[in-house]
This record gives sequence, C-alpha cells and structure tokens, in this order.
Amino acid sequence: MFLFFCLTGNAQFLLQLEFKSYETNAKIDEAEVYINDSLVGKTGLNGKLSVLLPKGKYSVDVKAFTFENLADSIVLSSDLKRTFKLKRDRSFLDDYTLSYNDYAYEKHRSVDEMGLFAGKKSDLIIMERVSGNKATGNPRELYKQIAGLNVWESDGGGLQLGIGGRGLSPDRSSNFNVRQNGYDISADALGYPESYYTPPAEAIHKIDVIRGAASLQYGTQFGGLVNFRLLEAPDTSNFSLKSRTTLGSNAFFNQFIHLGGAEGVHRYSAYFQYKKGNDFRPNSAFNQAQAHLTYRYLLDEDSYLGFEFTKMNYLAQQPGGLTDNQFRRTPYESFRHRNWFSVDWNLANLNYRWQINKKNRFDAKVFGLLANRKSLGVLTRTDREDDGSERTLISGDFKNLGWENRWISFFGENNHVFLLGTRLYHGNNLGVQGAGPADSTANFIFLNSDSLDNEYRFPSWNAAIFAETIFRIGEKLKISPGFRVEHIETNADGYYMVRFTDLAGNLIEENKIEENRNSRRTFPLFGLGLSYNPNDTLELYMNFSQNYRAITFNDMRVVNPNFRIDPNLEDEKGFTADIGFRGFYKRAIKWDISAFYLFYNNRIGLISQVDSTLNNLYMYRTNIASSRNMGVESYASWDMAQSFFNSAKFELNLFVNLAYIDAKYIRSERPEINGNSVELAPSFTLKTGLSFRCKNLGASWQISYTDEQFTDATNAVNTPNAINGLIPSYSVQDLALHYNFKRFRLEGGINNLLNEVYFTRRASGYPGPGILPSAGRTGYLTLQIRL
Repeated sequence: MFLFFCLTGNAQFLLQLEFKSYETNAKIDEAEVYINDSLVGKTGLNGKLSVLLPKGKYSVDVKAFTFENLADSIVLSSDLKRTFKLKRDRSFLDDYTLSYNDYAYEKHRSVDEMGLFAGKKSDLIIMERVSGNKATGNPRELYKQIAGLNVWESDGGGLQLGIGGRGLSPDRSSNFNVRQNGYDISADALGYPESYYTPPAEAIHKIDVIRGAASLQYGTQFGGLVNFRLLEAPDTSNFSLKSRTTLGSNAFFNQFIHLGGAEGVHRYSAYFQYKKGNDFRPNSAFNQAQAHLTYRYLLDEDSYLGFEFTKMNYLAQQPGGLTDNQFRRTPYESFRHRNWFSVDWNLANLNYRWQINKKNRFDAKVFGLLANRKSLGVLTRTDREDDGSERTLISGDFKNLGWENRWISFFGENNHVFLLGTRLYHGNNLGVQGAGPADSTANFIFLNSDSLDNEYRFPSWNAAIFAETIFRIGEKLKISPGFRVEHIETNADGYYMVRFTDLAGNLIEENKIEENRNSRRTFPLFGLGLSYNPNDTLELYMNFSQNYRAITFNDMRVVNPNFRIDPNLEDEKGFTADIGFRGFYKRAIKWDISAFYLFYNNRIGLISQVDSTLNNLYMYRTNIASSRNMGVESYASWDMAQSFFNSAKFELNLFVNLAYIDAKYIRSERPEINGNSVELAPSFTLKTGLSFRCKNLGASWQISYTDEQFTDATNAVNTPNAINGLIPSYSVQDLALHYNFKRFRLEGGINNLLNEVYFTRRASGYPGPGILPSAGRTGYLTLQIRL
C-alpha cells in the first residue's frame, strides 16, 4: 500500500492541447503556451502541444501573433485533451481569412517573420506536407504549386537546384536571391550569384518564394527571393530524432538524420546527410555529405542569440554533353570520362532577435561564406574524340561577409506597419584557369602555376538601406510603398593570356594582358503594392517594383573554345509589375491567378557567331537588347472530399498549375534578334495532378509539361556543336505514396513514370558542352523513424 500511494502521488498525466482560429477553425502554429507563467513550448504545424504534468490545477496562457491572448485554467487528474479557440486581434486587421492551411500550401501573412508580404505575388511551401522524392529534392514535385517555373535537371542526385521563372535562366537559380533562414548562401550575391549549395529537402520546414517584388527588401535580382527555412528545435522535448533512409535506382543511397532539443534556455537543432549514386549515365558517379548546426540561447522570453554553421562538400564525375545526333541515337551514352566537379561550402551565421514589445521587433544577422568550386575536364565538342591531352582546370574561391539588420514596428490606431533595414556586404572571389593533369582522375592540381590561362581577383562592396510600409485604409485596403538605395562597387584585377598557334597546334606566340576594372554606382529603387479584401475570402493585389542586376565579373575571363564574353558588358535594369486575385470558396476550392509584365533593359544573353580565322562557331555573351516578358500565372486546387462528402477524414485534392509567357526581344540594334523569342522562356508550363490522403495513407500523381524553348537570342533550331538549339517540349509523370505507422513512415515513388526521353539544358562548358539528358524512369523507397 505504501508503494502504491508513492507511485500515484508522483504520477504524471499527459495534457494534450490544441489551438485553432475562432474565425476560420484553422490550426495555429508557433503559438507560445505558458503554464503557471512558465513557457512550456510552441505549437507545431498541427496546432498541438503535449506536456506531462503532475495532478493539480494549472493556469494556461497562450500568445500567438495576430491573435488575442488567451487565459484559462484546467484541473488535471488524468490524461486530458483540450481544444482552445483564439480570436483574431482585430487591431492588426490582418488578412487572416486567407491564411488558412491546406495540404502543402499557405499564403503569407501581411507580416511574416521579419518580412512584409502585403500586395506581393508570393507563395509559402510547407515541406512536411509535400509528397515526392525529397532525397533527391525533385523540383518538379517540391515546387509544383509555383506557377511558371522552368527547371534544369542536370543530374539525377539533386546536387544542384536550377530554377527560373518568367523567362529568366534557371542556371543554378542565379536569377533568384537564394537564402537560408534569411541570409545569403550563393557564391557571391553580386559578383557570382550562383547557388552550388542547396539544403536537403528533408531539412527544410518552409520555403518562401516571392517574385520580382522582393527586390526592395531582399536585393535587386529580377527573379525574386527563394528562402529556405530549416527545421528548428522542438520547444517541448529534451531530445527528438528523425532518421530517413532512402534506396533508389542507379545504386542511389541517401541517409538523413535530424536531431534537436531544448533544455532550459538552450535550443539546438542539427542535421546530417550523406548520399551517393551512379546516376543514370556512365561516368556520372557522385557522393555528397553535408551537415548543419543551429544553437540558440534564450536571453529572456523576448530575445535570443543564435549561431548557425553549415558544411557541404561533394565530388561528381560528369559524363559530358551530347550532340543532337548522339542524343537521338543513344540518349544516355557518355563520351567523356575525364570530367570532374568538386564543391566545398562553409556557411556561418550569427543572429540576434528581440521582440521589443507587442508592436516592435528587431533582427540582426552577421553571416559569411568560405567556399570553393573546382571543375576539371575536356571542353571540346563531344562529336570530337577526347585526344587524351591536358584537361582544363577552373578554380573559384569565395570569401564573403555580410551584415543585415531589420526593424519592424506597428504604429497608429490601425496598426500600420513600418520596416527599416540596412545591409553591408563584402565579397572577395578568386578565379583561376589553367592546364590540369592529362589523366582521368579527380586530381585538381594546376600543372604549371606560372603559365595559367587567367587569374583574377574580384572584390566587391555593397551597402544598402531599404524601407517598406503597410498603410491600412479601413479594414479592406492596404497600400505598401517602399524604396531601396544601393551602392555597389565591383572590381576585376588580374590577367589573361592570349596565345597563337599554328595549324598543328604548336604555340607560336603568347601575350599576357593585365587588366584592372572598377565600377561604382549608387542608385535608388522604388516600389508600390496594393492589397484589397472585398470580403473574407478574396484578395485583389497588385505590385510595381524596379529591378537591377549587376554584371558578374567572375564570368568575365573564362577561356572556353565554345564561349566568349563581351569585355564591355553593362548592368541590367528594369521593373516587374503584377496584378492578380486569390482566395478560396467554402475551404474546398482555392486559387491564385495573376498577370505580370517584366521589362528588362540591357539584357545579357548569348548569340551565335563564327570565328572567321578558325572557322569555328562560338557563343558570344553580351548586352543583346531590351526584352519584355509578360504572361499569366495561375494555380488552383479543389478538395473534392470537402465538396462532395463534407468530410475532414480524408482528402482528394485536384490541382492545376498553368502559366503562359510571351517573352520577346525589343529595341535591339541587331536586326536578326529584334522580335525574337527570349531564350529559356517556354510559352506554356503546366503541372496538374491528384493527391489523396486518408488517415495514415497518402498518394499523389502529377503530370508536368514544359513547352519548347530556344537557348540563344538568335533562336537557332540546331547547331553543329549542340551548344545552342531548340529544347523540345516534354511531359513527365511522377507518382508518390506514403504510409504512417506510429513512429514509422514508409515512402516510395516512381519518377518519370512513362520513361520519357527528354532534356532540359544545353551546356556551353561544364558539365560538358552539348545536350545534357534528363533521367529516365527511376524509383525510390524511404523509411523514416521518429524518436
């Protein structure tokens, strides 16, 4: 009896709390829950939080952004489940009725984290709810809701993400400002804005995608912003672990582990990923490892100091490109076995966040990158045999440091919003090209450091101040003016060699050309957005924002027999305009349909030219002309289970993502280009499919169609070296399934279900000039375990 009373006297009971919106019944995530005035954690995506407590009476206080605070009490004598409904804080007048959840999509609030989104064409992807091949980060599936995206599929392992929108090149997503947890992760935000590193899809919590209107708050890229928000530490557990193991076609293996926890004022989150495979062509094996650590120290209930570090490296053999005839004959063949690519990426970020009071918050980030990329191989046309001579080695070292501050304040009776930010950024890149070893190994060593093809240092400086405001006119209208003032300084200091040979290839003469270039400019950018909510289920929005893109000096002196660059390149300028409407009907049908106009002055592109001396065709990169891209982007989904059965027990969702783009060159001094189609701008892109979920079982099937597109401004249909020409239209189907059982989850799927033979890219240099085929039918199986 003594033992019994001791056990029952110390027994703990499970308290399960759930929080929903009073107005819309939507689940509320990231709500802070206090029990007896002590913070016990935040709710997850499901709006729930669980905690073990002894028997007794407790006070429960809840704080959630844009909701009224809730105070209640409970008596705990056994396991208990309680659901609370929070009312919206009407003083914020947020567009809460459009911020509902569905299977994989949310609309940004007007103020979300440290950004303002009112009146912008924006999307928020909830990665946990997305079905698809996350081990390879298949962009067709993961970004299926983003209308108008054009995707480069350069490898089957998902080593690099290549997406572009509205007729902009997908090359390493270089036309987007790519960030992770709000800080830059590309090689150099100004001098070389290419993303060799992308966090694993399995490590991502949410993805912010904002179109050209992001230029004021995040930088001057025409494409907009892509920001990866990584998984965070759970506030309610000392330790949690998620393990995902994937096996797939072509000897693919992926292991992902995420762990996190909370102890007092300490929060930590970390992941590790390793993957390898042979890919789908000969000479294409790869292996990649990456790890990330986040640590936060809670200074008090309203502020924290955080540190992040990311490490990634990979080595990939590259099978090279194909000519059109080779692709038609043997689409998965390889004629290069000496091409290699290596990347080493190191990112760090120090973050301070302070919720000053209910109406003011401040965020400061200091971030840096120390990285390199090395490519080694044969750059000659693939219709010519590899003669076994010395290979070309190109090395890039990247060192940059940035500091960005943001302050958001609510003011006035209607709680207008004001954002003020500053940015300082310094990049210092080193680019070297020369002869590499003639063997077939991944030996990234210059044979003669005294006789390089070129060597350049590219220091750059950037300072910016930006501001944006949301003025709330009544309860229905928001006006969002903003500006950004940029100061940019880019430099190129180095040399390149000019060599003359005879017809047998023997060196006759060589000259070393020293070069020192400097460009400084200061300019303002302006923008204006409008958001109008005629009722609780509809929003009309429009936005106008100026854009700017600095030339990338790091690409100025690559010596490539297929590729040449105009030494007098100029910066690109223009603007983006959007108008659209989005909303939902009875929580079963939702849509976002908009039209856009993108004007691009001094657009840099490629044209085909002939070297009369060598009688050789090459690509010339220069300011071609102005261009205008306009079109319509639409996304709609219909939960048929809600419409026909009014049931929340299962989902049957039909979605359609359709975009039309008309992109033309205008005002060109070259008559052969004026009126031509802009390269890499397919007229139509379509993604449509079905997703099903019932209790623990889920499945999705989709079709992705991309219309034909040209690869240069001359609109060449076919060229002898296959560097330029038409990319034919293609259609690909993907199937994914999952099943949950307690702490286990089993996922599987087939990508390119019908084994379509197609390609999305023609390369001018690495990973090998010519057509780069996309993967045929592949399958995968993933086992996930949560502890």
